[in-house]
Amino acid sequence: MTAPEFITRKEQGLPISMITCYDSWSAAIIAETGLDCILVGDSASMVMHGYESTINATIEMMAPLTAAVRRGAPDAFIIGDMPFLSNRVSLDIVLENVRQLMQAGANAVKLEGARGNLKTIAHIVDSGVPVMGHLGLTPQSVNQLGGYKVQGKEDQTRFMIKEEALQLEKAGCFAIVMECIPGSLAKEISGSLSIPVIGIGAGNGVDGQVLVLQDMLGMNTGKDPKFVRRYLEGANLIREALDQYHQDVIARTFPSRKESYK
Repeated sequence: MTAPEFITRKEQGLPISMITCYDSWSAAIIAETGLDCILVGDSASMVMHGYESTINATIEMMAPLTAAVRRGAPDAFIIGDMPFLSNRVSLDIVLENVRQLMQAGANAVKLEGARGNLKTIAHIVDSGVPVMGHLGLTPQSVNQLGGYKVQGKEDQTRFMIKEEALQLEKAGCFAIVMECIPGSLAKEISGSLSIPVIGIGAGNGVDGQVLVLQDMLGMNTGKDPKFVRRYLEGANLIREALDQYHQDVIARTFPSRKESYK
C-alpha cells in the first residue's frame, strides 16, 4: 500500500481496511493478515497509558510507538498521529515533529481538523510527506466540543464539515478520517471528494473503515462506543488463561516434567 494507492482504491471502488495499534507484537500479527494499513493513533495515551483523553499524547510518546510498530510490521503502510498541538506551532517545529514520526517508521502523518491547519498541511505535503486529515469528532478538541459527541447533526456543522473536507483535499491530503458523524453526511462527503474517506462511526457509505485493535478484540472491560463491533471477547479469554495459570501454579502442575530441564 502507498499513499497514491489510497486514491486508486477509491477509484476502483475497493474499500480500505485500517487498524490502530501501538506495539511490535500486535503489529507482527497484523502484518500476517490482509489488512491494508496501520494507524499509530494518539489514542495510545488512553489505551496504553491509561489517560482519560488523547491530550496527554506527545511526540516523545508517539515516535517510539511508531518505531515499535514498524519493527513488527516492516512492510506495512503506517500512518503516525500528530499529537495534541504538535502541528499548531511554528513550521520549523512542526516539521521537526513530522521528521521524528517519519524517521521512526511512519509512511504518512495524520492531523486533526482543518481550521488553522491548511497552510501547515500544504507545507508538509510540499516537503514530501503524505498527510491524512481527520474531521468530525476530533478527540484532541474534546474540551471545546464538550465531550465525545456525534458531530454534524445540525445544518451549520454539516455544512462546515463538508467545506472542511473539500479544503483538506485541496491542501493535499491523500485521505480523510471521518469520526462519529451521521452516515448520510459521511456518504455525501465521500461522493464529493476524489480522495478516500475512512470512517469510524461514520456509517457504511465511505471508502474504508478503521477501528482500534483493542476495541475490536474485546480487550476493554467497559462499555464500547456504538460504532465498535467486537470480533473476539479477548478480555474474557485472557482472564480465563491467567486464572488457569494461577491454578496450575498453586496445584504444582506447572511446570510439568516436559516443561522442565533435566
